Amino acid sequence: MTNPEIDGWYALARDNGAIGGKLIGAGGGGFLLFYTEEKARLRKAMRSAGLMEVQLGFDYEGTKIL
Repeated sequence: MTNPEIDGWYALARDNGAIGGKLIGAGGGGFLLFYTEEKARLRKAMRSAGLMEVQLGFDYEGTKIL
């Protein structure tokens, strides 16, 4: 599902270095996830559109008992 606002953000990202992207999440909240090799350019464009960056990382160790 999408709307004109989300489509606009996706187009802005593609115009500013994003190779691709995906809308993730459900309900009243969610995220746009983009892949780029031009991080600074994409970050600047998304900030100018009023969007907030949420950084993420990957855990390569698998399940652990704490």
